[in-house]
Amino acid sequence: MNLIDCHTHTNFSPDGSSTAEQMCVKAMELGLTAYAITDHCDCNFWYPAEHYFKDTQGVIDLMMYGSGKYANDSIAEQLELKEKYYGKLNLLCGVELGQPLQNPDKAEEMVSNSNLDFIIGSHHQNMGKDDFYYIDYKKMDTQEMYFLIEEYFTQILDMCKWGKFDVLGHLTYPLRYICGDCGIEFDLKRYDAVIEEIFKVLVQNGKGIEINTSGLRQKYGRTLPELKYVQLFKEMGGEIITIGSDAHCSDDLGKGISEGIEIAKQAGFEYISYFKNRKPQFLKI
Repeated sequence: MNLIDCHTHTNFSPDGSSTAEQMCVKAMELGLTAYAITDHCDCNFWYPAEHYFKDTQGVIDLMMYGSGKYANDSIAEQLELKEKYYGKLNLLCGVELGQPLQNPDKAEEMVSNSNLDFIIGSHHQNMGKDDFYYIDYKKMDTQEMYFLIEEYFTQILDMCKWGKFDVLGHLTYPLRYICGDCGIEFDLKRYDAVIEEIFKVLVQNGKGIEINTSGLRQKYGRTLPELKYVQLFKEMGGEIITIGSDAHCSDDLGKGISEGIEIAKQAGFEYISYFKNRKPQFLKI
């Protein structure tokens, strides 16, 4: 089986712990056919916190700010490692571009970087709201939660219409916290129409989605998205599917990848993909 991992983070991400080199060494130990480092570049946190606040006391997570610098530092490190491990590791220079429409000028700057092989487009927080990681869902009533997730998918649709990325990351991201961490049952059926519209736009623009396997090792217990939506993407003409562990340390690298590939297969995909020079490369399952 061709094993790839196209969504991983190093300590250039505020929530990553392993160095880029430690991640590369682990990728070689695992014998990955292709490996992408995709450190965070959350466009709404591009500058250091002092740019946004006169007083940073009480700011939820100061480490999230300065995203532009640490994303570019990560890319520089990746380029050095690509040269160091040339012929030993198929290392892909990547980035996870978060909330691009919340700072479109800097998003354009990042996507124009010709060194990048691969860009994941992600949405971690709605405009003017906290990251879904920080929200206390147990204090929300049902209507508030429905509206929050409606905003989430609407803003993802807008991001997909902008479309200057390669694959859409972890489509059902909020469920990691709503269903997983908080144990709240939440049915996405009411959003199927907007999800179909998202997939329609992605297919029309030749973009893909990822099967993010992080949920398998977390309380949620499922991939993001799960089989139902991977299957829908395929039925709507989707051809590009990547697999990513969303590892934030070397110990989690590659976890759930074989299960993710099996989900792709169940959904009808015969190939999985990775990206070189922003072009999809296809591997037979």
